[in-house]
Amino acid sequence: MLIRYATAISAAGFAFPALAADMALKVEIPRLTVAEYHRPYVAIWIEKNDQSFAGNLAVWYDIKMRNNEGTKWLKDMRAWWRKSGRELTMPVDGLSGATRAPGEQTVQFADTTALGKLAPGEYNVVLEAAREVGGREVVKVPFVWPPKAATTTQARGEHELGAISVTVKP
Repeated sequence: MLIRYATAISAAGFAFPALAADMALKVEIPRLTVAEYHRPYVAIWIEKNDQSFAGNLAVWYDIKMRNNEGTKWLKDMRAWWRKSGRELTMPVDGLSGATRAPGEQTVQFADTTALGKLAPGEYNVVLEAAREVGGREVVKVPFVWPPKAATTTQARGEHELGAISVTVKP
């Protein structure tokens, strides 16, 4: 009887498609007119409304430096570092990637990432950028998970980050 019950549950899982939701993030990395320009390191994570950490989405840093020396400056993204960065051993599959060039960058996140572990509620996507011989900036963009309809929320950085939009779809 136990085997039939397990089979019935398994069959039911295939009979009903899982509800999947995803997030599209667009972030502008401005080209700054400075004597010595370096691409920013960027951390992207999710926070609950009480500012507690909910999950990492991406970390862009110099992954090609010898002996993993690019990780040396990850702590310059202080907010992210305190929330979760110091607990990670980089690189992390599906999380870490190379720095991005100036311009609009688009990234897709499925519910198989940190999004899939979120309880229903209100959250913020947090982006932190830090640049060698440059500044540091943190921008938060609110969103509701899981989305009932496609919604887009926007924010704008002042110097290290430009326009940011977060689109969530059921």
